[in-house]
Order: sequence, then structure tokens, then C-alpha cells
Amino acid sequence: MRIGQLAIIFGMFFSAAAMADDCLSYKITPNVDLTVPQWTKQVVQPLQEMDFLHGNVVATMVDNYDIVADITNIEDGYCVALKSVNAMVGYSDFLVQIDIRHAPDTCSYNAILAHEDEHIRAYLSVMDDNRKNLQSAIYNAANSITPIFVYNQSDIDAAINELNAELQAHPDLILAKQKIKAAEEIRNKRVDQHDTGESLRKCFE
Repeated sequence: MRIGQLAIIFGMFFSAAAMADDCLSYKITPNVDLTVPQWTKQVVQPLQEMDFLHGNVVATMVDNYDIVADITNIEDGYCVALKSVNAMVGYSDFLVQIDIRHAPDTCSYNAILAHEDEHIRAYLSVMDDNRKNLQSAIYNAANSITPIFVYNQSDIDAAINELNAELQAHPDLILAKQKIKAAEEIRNKRVDQHDTGESLRKCFE
């Protein structure tokens, strides 16, 4: 590569860096809106036999982050800044599984269903208790992101995707979600530990 070509490349690099620095003045204090999805519960009985004395709950977690960007046209390009985050995080669906040998609305079926409902309440309590911490983590992540400079309007969508990826990779947000998963495990174990099985035993007396 010739010296002249190197000079052009370095010149372009430093020009882009200078433009990125110019974008810092367009950083916006982000607005963060956190909502939880409306959840549903479905009770099924798989054709294959399960554990006769225990049901199962499968919780579906929604973890979506839509961002709104502010686009400012400056000399030679555009500054793309994160303006707001619309996050939806929480449980959208609970699938309760009960052994097919328990006929619906019988004593044993209802006892197992009541226990699985306790697990659902445990999941929901985790989100309730961690909502403030999660919103704070999303805000910290969003507020740490600096605007991105792009030369072409056609590159704006890619820059917005990059902002979103940077948001979701932020350590504060990752840690907040890890705490939610840990709390799920602890509270579900607590539900099982506190259940003596007396309600189900009475069904077979």
C-alpha cells in the first residue's frame, strides 16, 4: 500500500472520530418505560404419563426492548442518539401440566393444580419485587450509551440496531436479569418446601 493511500485512510479515520466526538453534544437523557405483558394460563394433560404426585409449570418470559432514536443531521453525516426505551419484560404464558391419570375437577387434580398455581404466584411475585431494580438497570444502560455517527442515511437503521445491542449487553441489565432468574429458583424451591402434600394425601384416604 502506498504512502498516499495510507494518508487517505488515516485521514478518513480521524475525520470519523472527530464526527463521533461532535455527536456527544447530541446525547439525550433517555426516557424509560417498563411494562409487563398480560399473562395467560393453560392447563394441559400430556398423553404420556408424568410424575403422578407432581405437576409442572413452564413459564414463558418476554424480554423485549424497543428503542426510539433521535436523528440529527450534522456536517457530513448524522448523529443517532438513543432517545427512549420501551421495554416489555415479564411472563406472558404459564403452561401447567398435570398427569393424565388425574381426571379433571377431581380432588387430586385440583390439589395438584392448586400447588402449581402457587408456583405461578411465585413467578409473578419475582417480577413485582424486581420491577424497580430492573427499570433502574435499563435506565443506567440507556443513559450510558453515546450517540453513533454515520455518514449515510441508509446506515441509520444499522446504527439503531447497534444502540439496542449495546443496551441489552450492558452489565447492569444482564445482572438484573440474572437476579430475576435466581429469585425464580429460590421462590419455586420455597413453594415446594412449604407444601406438606397433605391436600393431595387426603384425596386418597
